[in-house]
Amino acid sequence: MRDGENIRQVAELGANYIGMIFWGKSPRNVTMIPTHAGIIPDRANSQLSTLSSQFKRVGVFVDEMPQNIITRVVNYKLDVVQMHGHEQPTVIRNLRATLDPDIRANIQFWKAISISNRSDLDICKDYEDCVDAFVFDTKCACMGGSGQQFDWSVLADYDGEKPFLLSGGIGPDDAERIKAFHHPKCMGIDLNSRFETEPGLKDINKLKAFIQTIRS
Repeated sequence: MRDGENIRQVAELGANYIGMIFWGKSPRNVTMIPTHAGIIPDRANSQLSTLSSQFKRVGVFVDEMPQNIITRVVNYKLDVVQMHGHEQPTVIRNLRATLDPDIRANIQFWKAISISNRSDLDICKDYEDCVDAFVFDTKCACMGGSGQQFDWSVLADYDGEKPFLLSGGIGPDDAERIKAFHHPKCMGIDLNSRFETEPGLKDINKLKAFIQTIRS
């Protein structure tokens, strides 16, 4: 997300996390504005500064340079760094050591894992000791945002210690399926493209109806 008013509306529905994508190839990319004084956050960040801290801010990165990640953690006061590319565990360990506690104490790191079959879960073992949670997304040619779902039944084989978010093409018609999905490590669901009126802008009415259904 990148519109302050839209973020406020979503937060009022009870969202625990708000995601901001920092990847130039994404139609949801949150841009930065160069000035004579350096790089400053765009209008979205000035709007964000007026909002309460009732939700946590997640920055989504794809194979980004560590220094750029650090800059955005500081400028956007990120609570979570979500790695959505091919980042190696060493990169995540080094970033955590740099950021926590001196720059952003207790910052979390999530790693997106693309899933199409049970064997894809094996990748989690490489990251168990360096991330706080996983995001299980649909494997596709793009870096997420495909609007497609994977077979959730494969997650029955996930026996890792870290919690995960269920992601990948969850839409307004999936409320009953979400209510029927159970896994002891599932910490929540990621709602994105199928709740949008345009990239980065959420349909509040659809979200409200969906959330009310799954919480009923």
